[in-house]
Amino acid sequence: MNTTTNIVQRAWETGTVIPAFNIPYLPMMEPVVRALRETNTMGLITVARLEWIKFESGSLASVRNEYERVKDERCTRLHLDHVPVIDEDNLRVDYQAVIAEAIDLGYQSVMIDGSRLPLTENINATKKVVAMGHNAGIPVEAELGAVMGHEQGPMAPYEELFDSGRGFTDTNEAALFVRETRADWLSVAIGNIHGAISKAKKDEKKIEARLNIEHLERIRQAVNIPIVLHGGSGIQKKYIMDSIRHGIAKINIATAIRQPYETSARISVEEGQKAVYNATLQIIQKDLEIAGSAEKQK
Repeated sequence: MNTTTNIVQRAWETGTVIPAFNIPYLPMMEPVVRALRETNTMGLITVARLEWIKFESGSLASVRNEYERVKDERCTRLHLDHVPVIDEDNLRVDYQAVIAEAIDLGYQSVMIDGSRLPLTENINATKKVVAMGHNAGIPVEAELGAVMGHEQGPMAPYEELFDSGRGFTDTNEAALFVRETRADWLSVAIGNIHGAISKAKKDEKKIEARLNIEHLERIRQAVNIPIVLHGGSGIQKKYIMDSIRHGIAKINIATAIRQPYETSARISVEEGQKAVYNATLQIIQKDLEIAGSAEKQK
């Protein structure tokens, strides 16, 4: 079976992208897998720690068990998304234990998020997880820069953040970070933001973010590894397509399938699943134009 390392590497080398669909509610997984299978598209099924803490994905084991039930290895792999060292509530997390559990359960790639740490501490935490992942034969994603949106408090005005470049991944730090940690993929901040997760804001329309493509290209040249775009929902298509041409090989999709599910599931779970299936088809066929990408992975 083609490894997740090879899948993302090939996407990076050929200028395409692997979508990673976050699953905050277990019934969302089947329609995502069905849409990937029916369009013959390669994608990752992924869960972040906050999705079993603040939503209803249950646990690492619950997600793994549901994945085993619905997976199609011709077009899906299982990925552990954000495991923060310091979480969105500013609490310390036993990140090594969480990631060790995921590896034992058979997750095929993992992510350590030390982005709220000073650079040296982020490097040290990431090095520990890279060793864990590589010992298990799986790739490790890390993050550098401040991809905002998950925090509970108010965020500064988006245009102010974008124009100032505050929180953007520093090019020189990125080169040092990748060299020191040997992370396989790097999640960056270039204007992208996460969808809000607080109860007060999670139903709000997401800010239409932009991407600084020139800054992304500088990062690409500095790190020379696959780059990951978090907060992919709601970004104008022209920026997304440009970002893929400049090094983005994996893009995380959460709000664009979560909000349709939450709205339609008020009627029934089945209606929620229909909404997820249709939203996933839209992303695959129209937004990213990657239908058929599983063929390129053979």
